[in-house]
Amino acid sequence: MPRYRTLFRTPEFTPLFLTGSAHNAAQTIAGLGLATLVFRETGSPLLSALALFGPSLAQLIGATTLLSAADRLRPRATIAGLALFFALGTALLALPALPTWAVFVVLLAEGLAASLGGGVRHGLLNEILPREDYLLGRSVTNMAVGVCQIGGFATGGVLVALLSPRGTVLVGAALYLAAALLARFGLAERAPRAAGRASVAETWRTNRRLWSSPARRRTYLALWLPNGLIVGCESLFVPYDPERAGLLFAFAALGMLVGDLTVGRFVPARLRGRLRFPLQALLAAPFLLFALDPGLPLALAFVAVSAVGYGASLLHQERLMALVPAELSGHALGLHTSGMLALQGVSAALAGTLAQYTSPRTGMVLLALASLTVTLALARADRADRADRADRGTREPLPSEAPSSGARPCPRTDRRRTA
Repeated sequence: MPRYRTLFRTPEFTPLFLTGSAHNAAQTIAGLGLATLVFRETGSPLLSALALFGPSLAQLIGATTLLSAADRLRPRATIAGLALFFALGTALLALPALPTWAVFVVLLAEGLAASLGGGVRHGLLNEILPREDYLLGRSVTNMAVGVCQIGGFATGGVLVALLSPRGTVLVGAALYLAAALLARFGLAERAPRAAGRASVAETWRTNRRLWSSPARRRTYLALWLPNGLIVGCESLFVPYDPERAGLLFAFAALGMLVGDLTVGRFVPARLRGRLRFPLQALLAAPFLLFALDPGLPLALAFVAVSAVGYGASLLHQERLMALVPAELSGHALGLHTSGMLALQGVSAALAGTLAQYTSPRTGMVLLALASLTVTLALARADRADRADRADRGTREPLPSEAPSSGARPCPRTDRRRTA
């Protein structure tokens, strides 16, 4: 049985872990404060949802223009520089005179920067940890996301009540600054993973290469669509229950923590392939019960159970890395992160629009139904592909096997917001 303490004995894992934790805590606290601020000033569920998840939309632009730099930049300088950029941008969001349109301009810039940061961070983790420890390492970092979101949303809710939404945003800016310092002084200087010059053309060429495989396409869609639609459900927590949104987010993070711990620590390799889609279906099913207009205790239980399904992302990511050449790992993970977060932004916009014309509860139910439909369709396509391989007498690489291209398996990035 793998052990967590061996990870923290690995050089550079601890500072990278702490940097990511500070970044996630900052994003959680600042996001809740900003969403509350926008909702109070505009009364719009759509704008509130976009304030929390809207920067994810910019990830789509970054995925098509910036990702080739993920393997061609020095990791330490890039991670520290991006965290400092987020600190300055988040502090700007707290200015009292900043109009709503300017808020979203800043969020757009932060989303573009985040599209590059995800690939750099997760590509560096792929270098730091040996192949046999990567699943456990991603499980630990994902659990840290859960803990940071539980604490972050709970702390954010308290800060909104005791300080103000603007004060809460400033606390998030301070945490981003802490992440920058941890990266600068905790990580070692490393050379870029790939040679050559980053460019938009190179980004498109590599994206086409990654997208050319039907198996990789299905895996990317499984990582992007079902999860993104459920994050759309979660983006409606503020208009659904403005006073208890932080509690709902905290219970969602708790469920994610349980899912990541279970998948990363206890699920044997022989069962991982079979559990990918059933576990992902769990994401959507509890949100369908919001059609019954549950009270707060049941709503919290439904949200926590749903979020356990985010553990499926570990399994889908492990599958993706078994199909990706090692020299493209940062780009591939960056494409996954950017696509996932872009779909979250699209889903947040869709959820806000549905809530605007119906109700937050109805928007949650409709998006959950769409997520479950996509999961079932992808599971059916996966079974058909496996049956075809069985007929032809070929075998897929197991998650624990490195493919012939030299790739090594590794699981997922930030489950959502992330991120």
